[in-house]
Parts: sequence; structure tokens; C-alpha cells
Amino acid sequence: MAIIVLALLAAPRVILHDLDIIQEGTAINALFVFLPPIVWIVVALAARVPTPFVTILAIGVCYGIFLALGHQLMWGIAFADDPPQLGGNLAGLDTTFQAVLLRSFAAVSSLVTGAIVGAISGLVAWGLSALMRRSRPQH
Repeated sequence: MAIIVLALLAAPRVILHDLDIIQEGTAINALFVFLPPIVWIVVALAARVPTPFVTILAIGVCYGIFLALGHQLMWGIAFADDPPQLGGNLAGLDTTFQAVLLRSFAAVSSLVTGAIVGAISGLVAWGLSALMRRSRPQH
């Protein structure tokens, strides 16, 4: 349950971004991008989870699922009257097929993004955990 709650910390950015409330390159966007993984790391270290990499990777994968769901649910709002379309030789494909294809790639991209964010954050937590174990006095 804690993994899902921690993953949900990153979900608001999806909605705010898709609604065009926050834009990339702004300080508020950076806060929404970096604060959740920092919280994941702090919580994992404070809880002294035995496998911080695996734990945070699981959080990242859950975040990827929420990211994919959020983008799919907000698709019509984010693109309104200008949905993405394939170009070049693929421009002539049926628009419904294009939509399915583009949404599928967006979903996979979201899952990969979540897993990568989880893996990087998990590596940081694993490294910090190892440093903390070394610095503790031995009995």
C-alpha cells in the first residue's frame, strides 16, 4: 500500500501538465518532477527497507502505470481539437488506427519513464543506504 501511495505523489504533475497548468522548464514543474523521487528515497532510507533499489523500482513502475493512465484519461483534453497524427508514409493510415497506435506508444513510453525514474532513484537510495551502513558504528 505504501508503494502505491508514494507513487501517487508523482501523479499530480501528469494532470497539471496535460491541462497546461504547468510548463516544462519552470521552477514549479521542477518541484513536481524532482520532489516525489526525493520523498521516495527519504522514506526508503528512513524505513531502512532491506532492498531500496527494488522497493523504489516498484514505486517507479506504479508511477509509470499512473502516468500512462493519466495521459490516456487526459488525452482528449490535452490535444483537444488537434490530436497527434502520424506523418510521412504513415499519414494516410486510418485515423482510428493512428490514434490506437499513438496512444499505445504513449502508454509504453509512460511505463518505461516510470521504470527509469524508479531505477535511477533506487540506485541513489541503494548507494546512500550503503554509505549509511558503512558510517554506522560497529558493535
